[in-house]
Amino acid sequence: QVQLVESGGGSVQAGGSLRLSCVASGRTFSDYNMGWFRQAPGKEREFVAAVARIGVTKYVDSVKGRFTISRDNVNSTVYLQMNSLKPEDTAIYYCAADPSFWTVQMGTGVRYWGQGTQVTVSS
Repeated sequence: QVQLVESGGGSVQAGGSLRLSCVASGRTFSDYNMGWFRQAPGKEREFVAAVARIGVTKYVDSVKGRFTISRDNVNSTVYLQMNSLKPEDTAIYYCAADPSFWTVQMGTGVRYWGQGTQVTVSS
């Protein structure tokens, strides 16, 4: 069992920045691929970013160059640094952990989910 707790969400003006954190506990953090997903009202959950156990990263096209995912295996934490935020980034952001790097990008069948943290970007 892995428990994931997100933090760092909030309200920010367009062009601003936020850093989301997800702290994992319960299992060896380094065994898991980590990802971030988001869901806006009335929309499907979408993949945002992922970082593999070996450090390879993936991003959805809409956030490339603006968001950076990273992981700290010592502190069992994954981060999502979000810069140049846009109103369309407004959503609940969820942390995910899975043994499969493919799964943590696709979203279907993810082993562990966090509770989510709200990000609101105003124009």
